[in-house]
Amino acid sequence: MFTNNIPILIRGGGDLASGVALRLHHAGFNVVITELAQPLAVRRAVSFSEAVYEGRVNVEEVTARLVTEDRLRVTLEAGEIPVLIDAEANTLLRTDYAAVVDARLLKRAPLPLPIAVPLHIGLGPGFRAGENCHAVVETRRSHTLGRVYWKGETQPDSGQPEGEPRRVLRAPADGMIVGRKKIGGHCESGEIIAMMDDQTPVISPLKGVLRGIIHDGVFVPKGMKIGDVDPRDEASACFLVSDKALSIGGGVLEAILSRGKNQQK
Repeated sequence: MFTNNIPILIRGGGDLASGVALRLHHAGFNVVITELAQPLAVRRAVSFSEAVYEGRVNVEEVTARLVTEDRLRVTLEAGEIPVLIDAEANTLLRTDYAAVVDARLLKRAPLPLPIAVPLHIGLGPGFRAGENCHAVVETRRSHTLGRVYWKGETQPDSGQPEGEPRRVLRAPADGMIVGRKKIGGHCESGEIIAMMDDQTPVISPLKGVLRGIIHDGVFVPKGMKIGDVDPRDEASACFLVSDKALSIGGGVLEAILSRGKNQQK
């Protein structure tokens, strides 16, 4: 029988990981998120990773707070989601977790966890159920999005962005990014959205709304995804967790609740 009191660890706090966290939180599960010291989320308005920079963040009326490990229990008891800076998931060595969800979307096989866990769920390419995790959830938009596999793997990484390919902003050069426009702001084609080291501009490739951009002051290499311009131009959508994230979250919830049946098989 799965107990909701023992927390679930989610590795990564980007937009898809945050959709998973929201689904589990609303279903009554305690959730803890681990992140990098400098998270690289693009859709920051709907990413709990933003708590690393701001100390506290709200996503759809759910609060996440940057804490140290000794504050996990009190934060959970307050109905909030604790966020730890812990890239290696070393919290597993000190705290009991009912399951680990790797939502970092590495798109390659992960390094082994520091200890064995009751349930290890991977999201997307790089995970193979029965080998480097117990279950894997499909993350690619298709008729299999959000499906859970207890054997084998998901569709491979296509290497291409979903939807309008021009919407993805990539760093034109190595450097530290400084935004010129805020998330949810309207962009015209050719408008400057950000600067790299105050020298190289990041130009909007089309007309739309700035759906997301990496946090100011982060150093990024040339070619890395740093932003997203949505041609649908709906500012309100920038502040809502996506249907994709919620679908994946539903898959994770299914994997948790059906663990006993499927692992027994």
